[in-house]
Amino acid sequence: LVAMSLPALALLGLEAPAADREAAEAEAALYFSGNRLLAGSEPAAHCYCGHQFGSFAGQLGDGAAMYLGEVLGPRGERWEIQLKGAGLTPFSRQADGRKVLRSSIREFLCSEAMFHLGIPTTRAGTCVTSDSKVVRDIFYDGNPKSERCTVVLRIASTFIRFGSFEIFKPTDEYTGRKGPSVNRNDIRIQMLDYVISTFYPEIQEAYSDNTIQRNAAFFKEVTKRTARLVAEWQCVGFCHGVLNTDNMSIVGLTIDYGPFGFMDRYDPEHICNGSDNTGRYAYNKQPEICKWNLGKLAEALVPELPLEISELILEEEYDAEFEKHYLQKMRKKLGLIQLELEEDSKLVSELLETMHLTGGDFTNTFYLLSSFSIDSDPSKLEDFLEKLTSQCASVEELKVAFKPQMDPRQLSMMLMLAQSNPQLFALIGTKANINKELERIEQFSKLQQLTAADLLSRNKRQWKEWLEKYRVRLQKEIESISDADTWNTDRVRVMNSNNPKYILRNYIAQNAIEAAENGDFSEVRNVLKLLENPFQEAEYFREVQEDAEEEGATATAAACAQETRSRLPYCSKPPLWASELCVT
Repeated sequence: LVAMSLPALALLGLEAPAADREAAEAEAALYFSGNRLLAGSEPAAHCYCGHQFGSFAGQLGDGAAMYLGEVLGPRGERWEIQLKGAGLTPFSRQADGRKVLRSSIREFLCSEAMFHLGIPTTRAGTCVTSDSKVVRDIFYDGNPKSERCTVVLRIASTFIRFGSFEIFKPTDEYTGRKGPSVNRNDIRIQMLDYVISTFYPEIQEAYSDNTIQRNAAFFKEVTKRTARLVAEWQCVGFCHGVLNTDNMSIVGLTIDYGPFGFMDRYDPEHICNGSDNTGRYAYNKQPEICKWNLGKLAEALVPELPLEISELILEEEYDAEFEKHYLQKMRKKLGLIQLELEEDSKLVSELLETMHLTGGDFTNTFYLLSSFSIDSDPSKLEDFLEKLTSQCASVEELKVAFKPQMDPRQLSMMLMLAQSNPQLFALIGTKANINKELERIEQFSKLQQLTAADLLSRNKRQWKEWLEKYRVRLQKEIESISDADTWNTDRVRVMNSNNPKYILRNYIAQNAIEAAENGDFSEVRNVLKLLENPFQEAEYFREVQEDAEEEGATATAAACAQETRSRLPYCSKPPLWASELCVT
């Protein structure tokens, strides 16, 4: 057993007795590796299709996940449980159905991190590893390595996806692929009846005598849940990485944790998946991509829900629900608890623009704002600016971020090609990619002349401008209430329960993975414990603050010495070596 989440296992009515923890861990390893079946289990794998990176891929299915069955929990809730990584299924295609320690630790930790952040998600109960090895080419670069097979116990009300309804899709006009159950409308009806009566019983009850109305109400609810889910992601800087239709939950959960990432330095175009070459699933594209995926679900529900009805629902509901939920959440993050003003949306976008210009750490900038003092004492403002600018990117970090990625000869050839043969250019590159590279080169050359002192003074000036607007907006809150002290206490409380101190940053996950690959699972367990209380100062960990400035600490950290790595506080913005991490 690498680790287990007691809050997740409690859903199934399981607990680890303090007296005999060792026996409980051994039992968990036995059953949740798939080596012994739970009584009543009927292992199965789920067949689904999907649009992957915008193209219909045909039949996919659970290639590495096996249902064990459904558990009736102590509170009367039904939970489906499945093992991910336990071996071959009928849908493994050319793969072996196994998962490895690296990816399993990431899925296990992030499932639980998201739950404790208050974001709808599938859960993870255990992570069990093995001495068996499989070979994986992590970066698809011809350098395979042996990794330990690992299994995660996943828990959810259902694992049915948008792609589950795409098994009926007739031949796709672009890819020539089709679903395995074309013309089987009887199965589509059966699935809709099951999903709606089981997971949307109030809709089933309200429209029991009109199937079209019932299906429309169901699609509307899925649309709204999906919009709210993505708004939650955007507000914590979470990037999913692979928002294919087969990775979208029919009940609005975050599902399938692969090359995900929490954004560190705020960059609206942040891409967390190293194999997303076109940036289809970049941070700022997530809302529109999820809307596109809902469009594909709408197509998959025809004829049980005519397209003219579902398309109208999508247009009327999705954007409005997303904007409403996003702004509500952002108001809480900024402590705007009294008034809802139209100008709030502009204040949020100006904050994000300032964060972008200064390379501010997304999580830590929001976390700091609760300590902003509304009175206009210059020395307090100066102290606060010091704290805020310490969360901005250093010259070194910016040089890494804007380092040109193309060979100059390749770039010059692409520019010539764009002029002389636009058709050929369109096959091998995009105008957006070239423009981005030119922008990188320009930024990189400016950075060569920039001193740390210049950067600091520029950052302070930009933050000062935004903080003045923020102060004016907070002042309006005060004018509408009678007791400023109570308001301030409430404001800080709301902000501190909406702005996490701890998230699963890539470098934190990487440290835990490297320790586990060397046989030490304590860091995985420590991080799990930390992520169970993301909004609180971790007393459990006596976090050591380095005396040296972080710049000094990261210089040695760049040498990747394990002991240096682990000394950074878990709430710290990432060290320089973290920028080299690539998740595919």
